Amino acid sequence: MESPEKAKYYEREALDVSPIREIAQEVLSEVSRVIVGYGEILQQLFISLLVNGHVLLEGVPGLGKTVMAKTFAKTLGISFRRVQFTPDLLPADITGTKIFDQNEGAFVLQKGPIFANVVLADEINRSAPKTQAALLEAMAERQVTIEGQTLELEKPFIVIATENPVEMEGTYPLPEAQVDRFLFKLWLDYPEQDEEVDIMRRQISGDSPSVEAITNGEEILAAQKLMNMVYIDDRILKYIRDMILKTRSHPQIALGCGPRASLVLMKCSKARAAILGRVYVTPDDVRALAIPALNHRILLKPEAELEGLDVKAVIKGIIEEIPVPI
Repeated sequence: MESPEKAKYYEREALDVSPIREIAQEVLSEVSRVIVGYGEILQQLFISLLVNGHVLLEGVPGLGKTVMAKTFAKTLGISFRRVQFTPDLLPADITGTKIFDQNEGAFVLQKGPIFANVVLADEINRSAPKTQAALLEAMAERQVTIEGQTLELEKPFIVIATENPVEMEGTYPLPEAQVDRFLFKLWLDYPEQDEEVDIMRRQISGDSPSVEAITNGEEILAAQKLMNMVYIDDRILKYIRDMILKTRSHPQIALGCGPRASLVLMKCSKARAAILGRVYVTPDDVRALAIPALNHRILLKPEAELEGLDVKAVIKGIIEEIPVPI
């Protein structure tokens, strides 16, 4: 009989992830016709789609967060809805409600914008906690209950939420337990100097290309199943474990990562490997995704912040400290 190791080897050799790689390359290339730069952010958006997760985008106004989400959804060939979060937004404005139809003589369900494949929650921290909770419950359960009627959400389903790190007066910051529901927290920095010139050049020339749908919902669901078959060795799993355990005992961290962080890092590493055309995970996949996957799951001690340290710097130190498996 073949050993389990040989069986895994033959199974890995027979796996073909080229469909995932081709779709990812075409989608990211198409989005880049509209979005200048942010290649790594776009790749991480596609990773979140493959692992059926949600993304929190943070950046100052004017960086194109809304355009990025809308363009990304259009290239996927799936439905897109945008919800502008304001203080007077109600949970029913997101999930939907039942209204009385005079023609039917009965109450009929009017679905809200949550019933879409890609939902953009713009400036999520500007709505009251009750409204935020309605969205986050749908994110976690993949279903909503409207007046006793439970409805499944569409598949694939991804929420891209945005928030600005400025103008915090009158906002409702997300609690740490709710932020943990997001797969990634991504920062959009200012574009590079050459990229900013390119943005202005496109505006002068009137070059505003329209993107085309590269794939569809069925292909995305198939890609999600295929991605799950990517091989990850026990040594990589222990590498992830060691990284997560270090966040719980680090002298500058008040609250470390829970088991959900281990699962997120494992799944996202498999997705990154598939996007790059590999049927197995390497330590580089884990290292590349550690910051976006862990930064919102860690709370620093006050003295660390007084010393000028931020979460990114602490995670980078952990990455360098944990021995890389050979």
